[in-house]
Amino acid sequence: MNDDDEPVFKRSKWGTNRYYYNPRNPLGLTLIVVSLLFAGTALILMANRAGPFRPPPDPAPWSPPPFNYSWPPHSSPPAPAPTPGTTSTPEQ
Repeated sequence: MNDDDEPVFKRSKWGTNRYYYNPRNPLGLTLIVVSLLFAGTALILMANRAGPFRPPPDPAPWSPPPFNYSWPPHSSPPAPAPTPGTTSTPEQ
């Protein structure tokens, strides 16, 4: 039997318009094997949570910024408060 006469895809006989890989054609058989290997590898990766199915890493725990200020503030002489009755006018 000549395999070159066999189509790669055959119409399903279940009454639908679906096609399936034809295992009698070498390319169809290759597509079946590649599809099974791809699906099996994806299932193994999912079960082991590896590759693209790896969960994101846990975020680092929150730590507050370092304590680098003191209270009361540094001692510096306070600025004198203006007195209410004094206004400065330019002298002539």
